Amino acid sequence: MSLNKNFFVENIKTILFALIIAIFIRSLFFQPFYIPSSSMEPNLLVGDRLFVSKYTYGYSKHSFPFSPKIFDNRIFYNEPNRGDVIVFKTPADNRTDYIKRLIGLPGDVIQFIDGDLYLNDNQILKTKINSNAKIYCGNLKINPRFFQEKLPNGVIYNSVYDIYNTYQQSDKFVVPEDHFFFLGDNRDCSKDSRYLTSVGYVHKDNLVGKARIIFFSTNRKNGSIFEFWNWNKIIRIDRFFKIIK
Repeated sequence: MSLNKNFFVENIKTILFALIIAIFIRSLFFQPFYIPSSSMEPNLLVGDRLFVSKYTYGYSKHSFPFSPKIFDNRIFYNEPNRGDVIVFKTPADNRTDYIKRLIGLPGDVIQFIDGDLYLNDNQILKTKINSNAKIYCGNLKINPRFFQEKLPNGVIYNSVYDIYNTYQQSDKFVVPEDHFFFLGDNRDCSKDSRYLTSVGYVHKDNLVGKARIIFFSTNRKNGSIFEFWNWNKIIRIDRFFKIIK
């Protein structure tokens, strides 16, 4: 074998081994995700890049690229905690990745009354936060009200919505066995489990993993990452290595 041919073969082997290792890590341990929408503002912003732990809830076919039918059910399953921020495959097509906050566990009853969130007939405790900050809803900047909500297990997070325009009244959502109910933190700008035909209840097998940490973030509305002369406006250094709560 000539030197040039040997060099070519060795490089192909190196690339293949690197790909196998990357797929192994991505499937079993951590996978990077990009936030493309404003449905989780103010906690997750468009342009955030984050790591999701794949092992937290065990594994299903959706843990692997292209969702191969390796096994039918979830293995090494651990039930998520209420309040976890989770990536899942939307039930509408079992292909699109969504990221939302887990509110309802199997058997829970969720309802909206006068814009307030109720869980098992108890109103979720909320405290108004004084803020003049604006957030995005698509390409629009809005000025909603900011609240701090506290779930029964003690998880505290910020949510935003206009109490006069949000999901005001609803029937009771009864979460089926082995399913979960998710909400976006940006309540007026989130397609989530409230909309049964597009998202609805999410089966445990559709869970991909738990959002853990933001490792990089850019504000694409201020320009392209390739415009290095604008990096001070584009790169959000203050969001690097931020733990997701």
